[in-house]
Amino acid sequence: MKSLQIRLITLSLIVLATALFRLLPHWPNFTPIAALALFGAATFERKWLGLVAPAVAMFLSDALIGFHGNMVAVYVSFGLTWLLGLWALRQPTAVRIAAASVTSSVLFFLITNFAVWYGSSFYPQTPAGLMTCYAAGLAFYNGTSFFLNGLLGDLFFSAVLFGGYYLLQQRFTVLRPVRA
Repeated sequence: MKSLQIRLITLSLIVLATALFRLLPHWPNFTPIAALALFGAATFERKWLGLVAPAVAMFLSDALIGFHGNMVAVYVSFGLTWLLGLWALRQPTAVRIAAASVTSSVLFFLITNFAVWYGSSFYPQTPAGLMTCYAAGLAFYNGTSFFLNGLLGDLFFSAVLFGGYYLLQQRFTVLRPVRA
C-alpha cells in the first residue's frame, strides 16, 4: 500500500513539474501536453488518475498562461491522446512511445486546425478552406513550423518523461509497479 502511495505522489509531482514547463519561454507549440497524456495513460496504476492528474496540471498551467477560443479542441485532443496511450502503451517500449508520440502530434494538428477552420471567418467553410487552414498550419511562419515544433516537443518530452521515470525506477525499486 505504501509503495502505491509513493508511486502516485512521485508520478503526480513529475506531471505537475512537467506541466509547469509551459510557463517557461519555449518555441511555439513545443510543449509537453501530448507527452503528459501518454505518460499518464501508461504509468498510473489507477488509469483514471492518469487522465485526471495531467489534465488538472494542464488546466492549472492554462489558468496561468491564459485560455483561448480553441481550448475545447486542445482538451479533446488531450483526451484522445490519453486513450491512444491506454491502447498503445500497455507495454511501453521506445518504439511504441515514439509511434504514439508521432500519432498524437498528427491527431493534435488535425483536431486543433479543424477547430481553427471551423470557428474562423478567415477560412472559407469549404473543403478547400479546410485544406488551406491545414496547409497554413504546416507552413513555416517567421521561421517556425507549429506542426514540426509540436512533433519535436512530443518526442522530446515523451523521451524525458518515460526515460527519466525508467531511470528513477532503476534507482528506487519502490517506483516499480507490482506485476500480478
